[in-house]
Amino acid sequence: MSRDRMTPEDWIAAAFRRLGQGGIAAVRAEAIARDLGVSKGSFYWHFKDLPDLKARMLAHWLDQATARILALTEAGRGDPAARLSRLMELATGDLAEPYGGLSTEAAIRDWARTDPVAAAAQAEADRARGAYLEALLEDLGLAPPRAGQAARLILMAYTGAVHRGITDRAQLAGDLAVLAAALLSPSVR
Repeated sequence: MSRDRMTPEDWIAAAFRRLGQGGIAAVRAEAIARDLGVSKGSFYWHFKDLPDLKARMLAHWLDQATARILALTEAGRGDPAARLSRLMELATGDLAEPYGGLSTEAAIRDWARTDPVAAAAQAEADRARGAYLEALLEDLGLAPPRAGQAARLILMAYTGAVHRGITDRAQLAGDLAVLAAALLSPSVR
């Protein structure tokens, strides 16, 4: 693909794939250019430098892996139970495949341990995801303090699963649905 046909999105997706495979140290202009089959000069056509790419990766992740998923969940409308099911399907589905799949989520969290900008992005994503999930669980009948606890448990289960390297998306979605059902059970409330 030529430099003029390569888009920033192509570079960002390739950078995420590298991140998921080898951590933030693997995100290098030369290596990504090699993966894309273009010259390193193409990188500088779209990005000022490596920090610019990393900042745009984080912005893209916040937009695509949080805001977009929440918007798609809401666009599906339906009752709160249907939206919860849709949210879990989207969060564990194949939307992340062009970016390296579920391993990218774990790699971003690893990156956030050593980079304050990545840590801020992760905290923003966690806040948005948690707030949405808490409101959804309240709509399903959990009282506010309990809904917040349940939302945190579901998010911790998701995060733990991606850190363990679970690749069976259907199993993960099913496991999260079982956890949500248990947390919503009248006997647990």
